[in-house]
Amino acid sequence: MCDFCVKHGEGQKWYLQAKHYSDDLLSDVRRRRLIEDFFTNADAVPRDVQRVSDLDKAPRFIKNMISRLVTRRMKKVHFGQVVPIEEIERILGFANSVVRIACICRHVTLGREKRYCYGISLGPNGGKIAELLGGLDKSFLNGPDAGGLEILSTADAMVALHNHETEGLCHTIWTFNTPFVGGVCNCDRSDCLAMRFTVTHSVQVMFRAEYVAAVNPEVCVGCRECMRVCQFGALTYSASTKKAAIDQRWCYGCGVCRSACKRSAIRLDERAKVPVAANLW
Repeated sequence: MCDFCVKHGEGQKWYLQAKHYSDDLLSDVRRRRLIEDFFTNADAVPRDVQRVSDLDKAPRFIKNMISRLVTRRMKKVHFGQVVPIEEIERILGFANSVVRIACICRHVTLGREKRYCYGISLGPNGGKIAELLGGLDKSFLNGPDAGGLEILSTADAMVALHNHETEGLCHTIWTFNTPFVGGVCNCDRSDCLAMRFTVTHSVQVMFRAEYVAAVNPEVCVGCRECMRVCQFGALTYSASTKKAAIDQRWCYGCGVCRSACKRSAIRLDERAKVPVAANLW
């Protein structure tokens, strides 16, 4: 079990604790300022991207030291964790409303709006998160292409999230001053800065799921559709056996490969029960 569950979940999955989505947590002034700064300074993000890229050129001991410091800070302030679709559904089960907004990563990497981010609230009509974001008069959130905030029913949000999974996007939850969960994002390695930082640059701001995928070789037909959607490079293919396999040391447990498999040859196992992956987060 990840250390977030130990610290914030009383030994249970911390992100399934409804209190961590409570509007009461948004009464904290520092948290509100953090969220305001995050969404009103989107154009400053490219500087962070450049710093991480420059870090790759530094001596290894310097990069490792700085990476550990960044990870330690992000755990306290703003980190993401991969969550499979069935647990996203459980999260939406205790939410009363969902706010869909433009993705800040795609704003930076693509220069245009893509609505892949969802704020989760226990309050009606978007709760305090909608109130907070709606008060930010910034083109990133309220420009000509954005149309303001979208308040979705949980049913409509779930349909959208299943569609994102079909696109091959990985579901993640994100904190703003841990343990408050600000919402759900849908990430890929091409456009998601957090995934790039973590997987490409080894600066960990996104953590693995409580699960790890496994292939049933008796069912696998070697179509390789799972390889097409894996964002983490965890899937391999044997030309000899004509079967796919998963290197569980690299698997983040998102379950997107499982959704892509038309033969239902892929399952998710609890990470704690898979020795090679149990301590990899």
